[in-house]
Amino acid sequence: MTAQDFDPRALRDAFGAFPTGVTVVTARDQAGLPIGFTANSFTSVSLEPPLLLVCLAKTSRNFAAMTSAKHFAINVLSETQKAVSNTFARPVEDRFAAVEWTSGADGCPILADVAAWFECAMSEVIEAGDHVVLMGRIVSFDNSGRNGLGYARGGYFTPILASKAVSAAAEGNIELGAVLERDGEILLLGDDVLALPNCEGREGSPADILGQYLRTLTGLTVTVGFLYSVYEGRSDGKHHIVYRAFASQGEPREGRFLKPDALKTAHFKTSSTADIVSRFALESQIGNFGVYFGDETSGMVRPVSGKAVRA
Repeated sequence: MTAQDFDPRALRDAFGAFPTGVTVVTARDQAGLPIGFTANSFTSVSLEPPLLLVCLAKTSRNFAAMTSAKHFAINVLSETQKAVSNTFARPVEDRFAAVEWTSGADGCPILADVAAWFECAMSEVIEAGDHVVLMGRIVSFDNSGRNGLGYARGGYFTPILASKAVSAAAEGNIELGAVLERDGEILLLGDDVLALPNCEGREGSPADILGQYLRTLTGLTVTVGFLYSVYEGRSDGKHHIVYRAFASQGEPREGRFLKPDALKTAHFKTSSTADIVSRFALESQIGNFGVYFGDETSGMVRPVSGKAVRA
């Protein structure tokens, strides 16, 4: 795809392949009222002098107030603060009424329970296409030691959950599986009896092993994403690790892409496969994915909000 025929949505999706943290940027407007918005286009710039930057869309309702502010703060959200992210990403009239916060030394709102925060003096406002870059010189900060909330491909994730689950399962006989997505459909193998693609785990990175298997199986470009299910198969004695994965366009060598919500009467190879497909269809509709821990028959889904709900 050349620069002349870029599809903005496709470009946005490609940018979304890069996992980031999630922040809430805060300041005070000219009347002294708190303002804030969710942003993942944030990065450190320099240690000496201490600089960071965040990007702001020119269409933002906060554009005039943010670009004229003398100070602003970056609140790096912790893994339990998905709701805070959603609050500051939506056009809520009084976003700060829904969260606990205090004022920093220079008056910027500092949210409670964040992973870290940085209060900055505005150093530069740099033109950058349909955005501006806010360059801030850090004047104070704090690091709580909490784990950060992650975001990629339009969804939240919690890195610590994935690492703990894989470590716990690594002691046993592992089978790796995938919910391989594309345009709202998932890849299933078989005709009368359907199965998710899976391969035997071995020494090395599970995500790398699964990715290579899926690319060979389908002949497509595949990106392995986030952990989706970790469960013990009592019938086969294996530990099953299932990831979400994402496929490029094209006809797969093996299997078919099918809409998960149209498979209620389909026959699946195992009951756990049926459960995974059914759960994925539901979570796709509400846009909130979690990680399942348990066995073939019972367990719990751990959403990134930090609360456990029975499955």
